[in-house]
Amino acid sequence: MLPNMSQPQKGIAAALAAFSMWGILPVFWKSLSFLAPASIVAHRTFWSLILLLVIALVAKNATPLKALFRSPSTLAWSALSGALLASNWLLYVWAVLNHRILEAALGYYLNPFFNMLFGTLWFAEKHNTRQLIAIALAFAGVLIQIPTSGHFPWIPIALASTFSLYAVVRKKSSLDARDGLTLEASLLAPFALAWIATHPADSGIYPLPTWPQATLIIASGIATTLPMLCFTYAARNIRLTTLGMIQFLGPTLQWIIGWRWYGETMDPQRMLSFGLIWLAVVLYLSGGNFTLQKRTE
Repeated sequence: MLPNMSQPQKGIAAALAAFSMWGILPVFWKSLSFLAPASIVAHRTFWSLILLLVIALVAKNATPLKALFRSPSTLAWSALSGALLASNWLLYVWAVLNHRILEAALGYYLNPFFNMLFGTLWFAEKHNTRQLIAIALAFAGVLIQIPTSGHFPWIPIALASTFSLYAVVRKKSSLDARDGLTLEASLLAPFALAWIATHPADSGIYPLPTWPQATLIIASGIATTLPMLCFTYAARNIRLTTLGMIQFLGPTLQWIIGWRWYGETMDPQRMLSFGLIWLAVVLYLSGGNFTLQKRTE
């Protein structure tokens, strides 16, 4: 099926896969609560790089790692995207481990609006009337949730802004999904290894972890790489606005997990918010032939 799909259609399928996986990842990060948040980010960076290098060895069309370091402009873009990605990872993992899943989910509800804004500013993306109404409805749904947190939503805003800027930088990059993520992980790996080496207790390497713990640590690379490869492919092949609307899938799954799995409160105000957001998604998806619109270079 996939070979017969257009690039934008493949991008949409990749986005659906990425946000579905991200939607259920809070459960996995909770299972790593025996590590400090920064150590989780360090491990997921290192093991992601190992997995990506294995994929590169197996793939026949892989770009040699040394070739990725030859272009100064590519290195600069990747350093910036890597820094944004690491910041987003650290804040998100910290929020999950500190029982703030709902605030983190709110950040990923805000994220699409940052995508839409940046798509308009940098890529001249346009919206028809129905899509503008959908955006307004979704924005109203997000605003309804903000008072429930009881304070200025710095966590959601920081998560939304860092991840949307990451999408912009990846869209600007000349590298494809796999090569881009490999270069980012390569640039971040020295910092990750330095953290693990200087914080052995917080990083679960001293005393040595049990086999289940070691398995979870190594699996953090898979949990990181698979959705990121899907996301970066989608970010380069569909409009940021389309990517933003599909992104509502991830935080919705996170809300359900926070509510049903971890006992977070789901009051009528939040239920109304969900209704408005998903009405907006349906309205937007029926508002035009966005699936045929490729990315803008």
